[in-house]
Amino acid sequence: MASHIKIRKAEGTWVVRAGGAVLGESNDALELQEGDYPPVIYFPRSDLAMAFLEPTDHKTTCPHKGEASYFSIVTKSQTLENAVWSYEAPNEDVARIRDHLGFSIGEYLAVEQI
Repeated sequence: MASHIKIRKAEGTWVVRAGGAVLGESNDALELQEGDYPPVIYFPRSDLAMAFLEPTDHKTTCPHKGEASYFSIVTKSQTLENAVWSYEAPNEDVARIRDHLGFSIGEYLAVEQI
């Protein structure tokens, strides 16, 4: 694994909310720490309400993790464009994040330990 990336089980129970609605809750989330960036909590797909997520055509590439696919979150009052990402075929060194999703935390999107 790239020496600046560390993945571990996120301790406790984690929840993700968009516009106040709970999109998912997990005891099996992963915490990815990459260099000096804040840690990112990745939720297993199986613990998320995927019906609220719409795939988009947006893609980005990380030399350490691979190509990320994006989803928008559709709530009653708004759509949060490209607010969720997933590495469908991550590089071997970070394979643990396959089938997990990360979220762009912001004013209308929160990831919290409960």
